[in-house]
Amino acid sequence: MTDFDTAPDIAHVRSSLTQIKPTPGTVAFRVFNTIFLTLLSLVTIYPFVNLVAKAFSSDGEIAAGHVNLWPRGFTTTTFHFVLTDPMFWLNYRNTLVYTVLGTVIAMAITTTFAYAISRPNLRGRGFFVGIAVFTMFFGGGLIPNYILVTQWLHMRNTIWAIVLPGALSVFNLLVMKSFFENFPTELEEAASLDGLSTYGVFFRVVMPLSKAVLATMTLFYAVGAWNSWFGAFLYLDDKTKFPVMMYLRNLIAGATGSVDIAGNANDAVQIGQNIQSVTMLLTVLPIVCVYPFVQKYFVSGVMLGSVKG
Repeated sequence: MTDFDTAPDIAHVRSSLTQIKPTPGTVAFRVFNTIFLTLLSLVTIYPFVNLVAKAFSSDGEIAAGHVNLWPRGFTTTTFHFVLTDPMFWLNYRNTLVYTVLGTVIAMAITTTFAYAISRPNLRGRGFFVGIAVFTMFFGGGLIPNYILVTQWLHMRNTIWAIVLPGALSVFNLLVMKSFFENFPTELEEAASLDGLSTYGVFFRVVMPLSKAVLATMTLFYAVGAWNSWFGAFLYLDDKTKFPVMMYLRNLIAGATGSVDIAGNANDAVQIGQNIQSVTMLLTVLPIVCVYPFVQKYFVSGVMLGSVKG
């Protein structure tokens, strides 16, 4: 008799499990869990739906507080003025460049640093880990950082002032370090026996098998770079180099009035209240569209790198 003859029928086992009657406690937990998660989802989604509704509503309806989940006084006038504003598209392009370049640099530094300090045979490993952890609790402060970037490094009004100061997140570094520590050493030893160098093992073996944590860290860095505006506020004076979040910040702060975008006073009144909603909607859509492509890696990537087995 073969092992296949003695193996249980999987389909029969599954059907038997489905026929087990859940206990009252299990039913109550499922009902409570469903209601709780539904309410939590609605609370999370409502601000975004309200933002979309305001983007297509008239200024008067928004000011009167009549807009909740559905547009009132439907209009696309504001979209027309924002989308035809050359500065908006210039800042949008800058944000794309800053996000892509900043994420590439950050991932290159984080992956190589994390892999190096994850090796137990690295000399001075504790020293390098200590330096990284030290920066999580102690920083030079805003003024010293400003002097360092502008006077010592001479990066004021350059792209490097945006992408380099935040190129390494210690949290992401520690997550990736933990992930690499749990990586099967047998694979690395086998690759070394096949003649691969340390760099060959890292790029041809470790990196292809680390897609989950790499996708998660890429998402973290990309979202942070896309939403960043304070660095541009500090280090950039040229409006043509601003990211789109600075464009949005200036609208909210009143630095760029609606009259500057609108052609006349009537259009200015129309744009005054909902221009912020339109701009926020246009700036948040691209990064929201990225989530479905990395969602399957998100939870597994964080868990693989945060729990040491």
